[in-house]
Amino acid sequence: MKPSIPKGTRDFGQQEMAGRNYIFDTIKSVFRTFGYAQIDTPAMENLSTLLGKYGEEGDKLLFRILNSGDAFGKVDFDSYRDSDGAVNSVALSKEVCEKGLRYDLTVPFARYVVQHQNELSFPFKRFQIQPVWRADRPQKGRYREFYQCDVDVIGSKSQINELELVQIVDRVFSLLDVRVLVKINNRKVLTGFAEICGFPDKVVDITVAIDKLDKIGLEAVEDEMREKGLTDSAIAVIEQILKLSGTTAEKIASMRSLMNGGSASGIVSEAGLKGLDELEELFGLIDAAGVSAPVEIDLSLARGLNYYTGAIFEVKALDFAIGSICGGGRYDNLTGIFGLPDMSGVGISFGADRIYDVLQGLDKFPAGLKSATTLLFANMGTEEVRYILPVAKALRERGVAVEVYPDSSKLKKQFDYADRKAIPFLSITGGNEMEAGQVNVKNLVSGEQKSFSASDIQGIIDFLGL
Repeated sequence: MKPSIPKGTRDFGQQEMAGRNYIFDTIKSVFRTFGYAQIDTPAMENLSTLLGKYGEEGDKLLFRILNSGDAFGKVDFDSYRDSDGAVNSVALSKEVCEKGLRYDLTVPFARYVVQHQNELSFPFKRFQIQPVWRADRPQKGRYREFYQCDVDVIGSKSQINELELVQIVDRVFSLLDVRVLVKINNRKVLTGFAEICGFPDKVVDITVAIDKLDKIGLEAVEDEMREKGLTDSAIAVIEQILKLSGTTAEKIASMRSLMNGGSASGIVSEAGLKGLDELEELFGLIDAAGVSAPVEIDLSLARGLNYYTGAIFEVKALDFAIGSICGGGRYDNLTGIFGLPDMSGVGISFGADRIYDVLQGLDKFPAGLKSATTLLFANMGTEEVRYILPVAKALRERGVAVEVYPDSSKLKKQFDYADRKAIPFLSITGGNEMEAGQVNVKNLVSGEQKSFSASDIQGIIDFLGL
């Protein structure tokens, strides 16, 4: 059998890793300019930490880790059988699996904050770049293992934090040269949906259905809400909201009228009005800050995760067809689940794998990423290698990526090696150069070549364009 890897996972070669590190380094540099510092958390968490934080559908996508040893040895299978005699695997898994792979970085972050609260200064600003796992159906742009680049601040309710997240998005994609659209909504407004249509207890069902609007369309969303028990009149109120158009100010004004008793039900939603106040304040800050990326209010934006309580964000590439490449929002109660109430936070996650696909699809990676090596010294023989080794050492000490070809092979083979690895410069230093105390360097792209004194390290570096 040929070796393989699980579906929804990928190997990353040298070129892919160069591109990924370019993304990570760009994102990290922006995070740091806003005062965020890096932390890491374990790949696996206790299932008690993860379960119930992502909604019913999210819980189904958790990868569970079988307990070590004879996990099934003491299990009473009969106690886990349904009425038809089949074993309830979901219930059974809770006994034989105590840990799971993390689904995202936000819940582990909340656990970290509670566990280390006496060591932290609040507001606490952190970023985290690590892989997460979801037992999802693999498809284009959707993987079972993928990296997230999260940035969160916790311990402050100020909407300046939300503004900073929008500014971070704006700056990151400006540096990556990708045009994006930032969509914003507020979960309090979605709570208002449920209240003014007369089904305040169905807010989760409504949110989960609306979150699928882009994927399945309005008619299918309405069918799902009917299946959850909403009446046609209630669905008509929600449909009216989803079809609102106009500027941000016009949408907020229309929503304010509906939330203030202007819908068919005549119900006033205080939560919905509060959410509109927050949206109005946030968009005012965005205008004042001079964010260059387009930012719009999207009343259909729901974000399926149950822990969001305020502003929610989603970012899409304008020139490449793929799902959202960033998402996040405000959460007021997440740390309360772990015993630390009244600790509001807000964050956003950059989907590194999708961003990679966008940059690759738009050919936006810098040309210099094609090779990890800048200069290859050809191997012309034992004495020649000994001659160039001090030069190679001096260049490396100055930060230049240098290789010395290990074998004294034919020059064509060494040229082919440089070509395959996209190494832009080659040094062929033989006996004549040794006698003259020189080093020859050739630009393999332009064909220009020049000789330098073996001690003229800066001259070589200047020729390399570094």
